Amino acid sequence: MDKEKIVEHIDNNANQIHLLIEQKIAFWKEHVVFSGLWWFGVLLSIVPWIIWFLVRNKNSTDRILYVGFFVMSISVFLDILGDQFGYWHYRFNVIPIVPTYLPWDLTLMPVTIMFLIQIKPKVNPYFKALLFALLTSYAAEPFIKWLMIYNPIEWKFSYSVPIQFVIYLAAHYLSRRNKFKELT
Repeated sequence: MDKEKIVEHIDNNANQIHLLIEQKIAFWKEHVVFSGLWWFGVLLSIVPWIIWFLVRNKNSTDRILYVGFFVMSISVFLDILGDQFGYWHYRFNVIPIVPTYLPWDLTLMPVTIMFLIQIKPKVNPYFKALLFALLTSYAAEPFIKWLMIYNPIEWKFSYSVPIQFVIYLAAHYLSRRNKFKELT
């Protein structure tokens, strides 16, 4: 295939995606925004951050936010991959053009990990990682599936356990770093 045909094919594909996104936004405006599950997502996006802000260890705010932003980045990246490969998709998105469930990626995952890191900091991180992985995989994911927000098409809850375990351990590791040179 010559370069012009490849460019034409890529442009046609992009146009089809754009049309589908326009349809998705129109449907979202008509049926999703301001629905009960949309408001639930909005609350899940805001309330945990407010609680964290009020009860956080103020002396560790910067360190813990550093970890939270790491968890957000990994969560969004992996969620986009899973969605794009057709392993799962979400309904009742807070924002229609984002293929991930932002309350999960930008609030529930990072805030939960930030709390776990701050609570009982001397507890074995492998125990906390296992607890986090089991709760998110076998309680949180089935719950949002039951609410019909999450549709695991080619995904089993058990597949999430090692991923959540590693995410927690990486976050724990980052929370213990202290070799930052002062900016001059």
